[in-house]
Amino acid sequence: MKLLEGVEVRKIVGETRKDIEGIAYHSRQVGKNFLFAAIRGLEADGHRFIDDSIERGAEAILLEEGSELCGRTAIFVPNSRQALARVASTFYGDPSNRMSLVGITGTNGKTTTTFLLESILKKAGYAVGVIGTINYRYGQKVVPALNTTPESLDLQRILWEMSGEGVSHVIMEVSSHGLDLDRVFGCQFDGAVFTNFTSDHLDYHQTLERYFESKRKLFFESLMKSRKTGRFAVTNSDDPRGEEIVRGVDLPILRYGLGSSSDFSATEAALSFEGISCRVRTPKGEFLLHSKLVGRFNLYNILAAVTTGFGMGLPLEILKEGVEDVEGVSGRFEKVANRKSIHVIVDYAHTSDALERVLLGLRDTLAYSSQNRGKIITVFGCGGDRDRTKRPLMGEVAGKYSDLAVVTSDNPRTEDPLAIIEEVERGFQILSLEEWRRNGMEAWRTKKGYLKVPDRREAIRTAVRLAKPEDTVLIAGKGHEDYQIIGKKKIPFDDRVEVRKALEEV
Repeated sequence: MKLLEGVEVRKIVGETRKDIEGIAYHSRQVGKNFLFAAIRGLEADGHRFIDDSIERGAEAILLEEGSELCGRTAIFVPNSRQALARVASTFYGDPSNRMSLVGITGTNGKTTTTFLLESILKKAGYAVGVIGTINYRYGQKVVPALNTTPESLDLQRILWEMSGEGVSHVIMEVSSHGLDLDRVFGCQFDGAVFTNFTSDHLDYHQTLERYFESKRKLFFESLMKSRKTGRFAVTNSDDPRGEEIVRGVDLPILRYGLGSSSDFSATEAALSFEGISCRVRTPKGEFLLHSKLVGRFNLYNILAAVTTGFGMGLPLEILKEGVEDVEGVSGRFEKVANRKSIHVIVDYAHTSDALERVLLGLRDTLAYSSQNRGKIITVFGCGGDRDRTKRPLMGEVAGKYSDLAVVTSDNPRTEDPLAIIEEVERGFQILSLEEWRRNGMEAWRTKKGYLKVPDRREAIRTAVRLAKPEDTVLIAGKGHEDYQIIGKKKIPFDDRVEVRKALEEV
């Protein structure tokens, strides 16, 4: 019965005095004397695999509905996802309670903020673990991320492994999916951070309000119900939803932004391709900061990390040194060096807001760096089997802020790439942009327009061939990803590798 402590149980059928040697939510991972949790996934319902789990050795089943199981203990619960999260935490000894845990949520900026905060905490001498979009890492171990926020069982195992290796502080990107699917249920958070909110993942959440409410759970459920002392919340006061997400949170709230009303702000900002220089203002004084990160949007990420580090009690000199140590973040405004004298940037921006932030950041940086900023060529696409509402929005943003937009394939998955491009094209049509043909491109430098190049490799090559010295080529959407999903297959593809090849060819 110890595993069921804190679990809301409707009924138990069968023997409860059993030694459970493992837990699984995939029947294929079940072994002898395991507990199998029947959870409802995005593509399959675990209740359909209960018989298979029993054949593989399950001694107990956690389920929401079904018949009483002959010879096996059936634990009926109202929510098997929450029950799994609670059982997993108990099985692994409640690892989040043995370390400092900060969760970061928001549409954009989570990954960069985790890198900055990781550097700050390491500068303070702590052993740090990170769970995020790019990977899960601690010590010398780096594991590619399957999901931004792992399933609760996997998450508790990772936290247990981190704790066993002496990790004292964990920074976690907490996605809207992870919150909605109760993956962080039962985690004991010390702090929660909000970066920003814009439209995304509407293929799953359906409405913006549902999407927002899922993110709000990090503050009103995870943080508020945590057993930790000294908890705090961090929010972006410049974001229209920044106050709403912390409204009613009965904990210290730290606010950051570029406005003077924020607790943490930045002034005298100078933006260039070499980085950001600014003066950071905090409740305990000011300091000059020089970061190698580029773009105004990264100024917000820096402030988010500084504010969080301050909330954790770190001195200003550690905050400054930690931020300044970060060279860059994989696939986030990542510069690709070349001998063609063009600026080449690879970025993960895959929403209209993220793309707008990057393009505006580019324009600010170019305006500061040079009187002759050249032209901006943006290569981008939209993922298949995902939120279709953002496709024309991304087209409109790319067309508005670029001199030439090259729309191509992202991860088309099971959709027709040409059909996706047609939906993106509606954004260009709103702006009355002209579609160029690759055999008639002479006039593109004097008049905005767009190209349709479905093959991503060819789209990148086309952009590089068209660029002249002082021009900027932005390749957006995939960032750190080293694959393309076409149909059901993952095919090796890395924007950074492809653009280097294209640069060598020119």
